[in-house]
Amino acid sequence: MTNPTTETTKKAVNAPFKADHVGSLLRPESIHQARKDFKEGKISAEQLHDIETKEIKHAVDKQIEVGLKAVTDGEFRRTFWHTDFMAEINGFEGYIPEKGYKFQKGETEAYDVRNIGKISFNENHPFVKDFIEFKEIVGDRAVPKLTIPSPNQFFNQGVRNEDIYPDLEEYAQDVIQAYRDALTTFYNAGARYIQIDDVYIAGLSSPDIPFNDGKYNRDYLIDLALRVANGVLEGKPEDLTVTTHLCRGNYRSDWAFEGSYALIAPTLFAKEKVDGFFLEYDDDRSGSFKPLDYIPEGGPKVVLGVFTSKHGELEDKEAIKARVAEAAQYVPLDQLCISPQCGFASTHHGNILTEQEQWDKLRYIVEVSEEIFGE
Repeated sequence: MTNPTTETTKKAVNAPFKADHVGSLLRPESIHQARKDFKEGKISAEQLHDIETKEIKHAVDKQIEVGLKAVTDGEFRRTFWHTDFMAEINGFEGYIPEKGYKFQKGETEAYDVRNIGKISFNENHPFVKDFIEFKEIVGDRAVPKLTIPSPNQFFNQGVRNEDIYPDLEEYAQDVIQAYRDALTTFYNAGARYIQIDDVYIAGLSSPDIPFNDGKYNRDYLIDLALRVANGVLEGKPEDLTVTTHLCRGNYRSDWAFEGSYALIAPTLFAKEKVDGFFLEYDDDRSGSFKPLDYIPEGGPKVVLGVFTSKHGELEDKEAIKARVAEAAQYVPLDQLCISPQCGFASTHHGNILTEQEQWDKLRYIVEVSEEIFGE
C-alpha cells in the first residue's frame, strides 16, 4: 500500500478510546419495516436509503450524547456484519446455502459468499459512498469509525473456489492486495479509524476450529492469518488507526464457539501490527487474561470486552473495576480500554435487549471508564 498522504507528518487518531464500542447497533423498527416494504416493492431503494440515513443521524446523535468519542453508523445499511462487504469484492458473490452458520441454540439465517473469479477490490464498492455520507453526518463532533470484516473471513470453509485458486497462497496474496487497495480507498475517502472484525482468528484458538474443512493444521492457519493481517497493513498511512476485533459469534444473543486466546496469543497478540485489539472477556468462555502477557508493552491497546451486548442488565461496577485491575497485571493500565464484547446487532435481527437498554449500557461504559482511567 502506498501512503496517499503528501504531508510529511500527520497525527494519528488516538484510538481506540478508553470507552469504545464494537460498532453495530440495534436496528430501529422503522428500518425493519422499510426493509420489508422494499422487498415487497412498496418503496424504492432511494426511499429505503433515506429512512436508513434518518436513523443513522439519530444513532450518531445518541452515541455522542452518551459520551462516546468514536461513533459508527450502527451498520444500519447491512444485513450481516460481514457478507454485505464481502459480496461486493470483485471475485465474490452472495448466495443462499443449504444451511446457515451453526450456533449453540441453532443456526443463523442462511446466507454466505463464495468465490467466482479472480479477486480485486471493487472501486465502486457501496461501502465507500456510504462512509463518505456517514462522515458528513458526523462532521467534527466525533471520530467516524468504519467497521469492515477481516480479510481472514475469506478463509472460512467453502468460500474459496479451488478451481479458480488451487493454491491457497495465491488466493491469500490476492485477498491481501484487495484489502490493501480497500484501505487506501477508504483513507482517501477520509477514514482515519478502521476496525477489522475477525471471527476466523478467534476460531483458531477454539478447541475445535469452527467453519473449517480440516485440510490444514492449526499452526499453518495461525501463521497464514498473521501473514494476511500484516500483509494488509504493510505500508499503511501513519495517521490511519486500524484495530481488530476478535469475536466468538454473536447472533440473537447466541454464541458459536468457546476457547481462550492462548493458542493464538504467541503469534497474533505478539506480532499482529494493529493499533489495538478488541477482545471478548464477558464470560467464562473467554478464558483468563494470561494470554495478554504476549501483548508488547507500549504496543497495541487492548480493549477489554468486559461488558456484554447480549443482554441489557448492567454489570456490577466494582466487579468490572476488579476485572480491569486483573488485566493490568499483564498489560499496563494506560494501554487498556473497555467496551462491550461485541456489537448489539451483528445481523439485522439484533440481540435480545431494548434500544434503551443499549444506550444505557453504552452510557454506563463511559461512566465506568472515567472512574477507572480518569478520562
